[in-house]
Amino acid sequence: MSVDDLGAAAGVSGPALYRHFRSKEAILSELLVEVSQRLLDGGRTRVAGASDPDAALRSLVAWHVEFALDNADVISVQTRDLASLGSAERRQVRALQQRYVEVWAGVVARVAPCDGGTAVAATHAAFGLVNSTPHSARLARPEMAALLQAMALGAVRAAGQGAGAGAGAGAQPAGPAALTRGRSGPAA
Repeated sequence: MSVDDLGAAAGVSGPALYRHFRSKEAILSELLVEVSQRLLDGGRTRVAGASDPDAALRSLVAWHVEFALDNADVISVQTRDLASLGSAERRQVRALQQRYVEVWAGVVARVAPCDGGTAVAATHAAFGLVNSTPHSARLARPEMAALLQAMALGAVRAAGQGAGAGAGAGAQPAGPAALTRGRSGPAA
């Protein structure tokens, strides 16, 4: 990780960051904690404002696609440098990301419907697809956004057809503890 990479992710020149932070690690920590909190808050807001689970899913997907297209540098920094954080900071980022996964998985389990483990797996699959934008965004933004949204929605909805699918509409989604056991957060 270079200071220039972190500066690019934050939208300023790399050296300008040292006016506000004591080290590269402090910059990285602030960046990843802030973006993880922003994703969680945005996800919660979209679910709370949705009229039904399907609308919540569409809103979550649109939110994450917008984030990924606007923040490809941040996604690259997270992927490459999360392990550079101190253990307390890394745990804080992962805890925020885990709560974001829980927001998504709760919606996925209702829309698909599927069990909690499948909902988490489908959520991570959607994140992997959308967070590939630093490497895959080859179309104009509107076309890329539409493609990513359609693909992510299709991937998540397919969870209801997999091995972890419940017995149709009567499947009971798992609670938050079952949704997150042993899972890591999304690459922001």
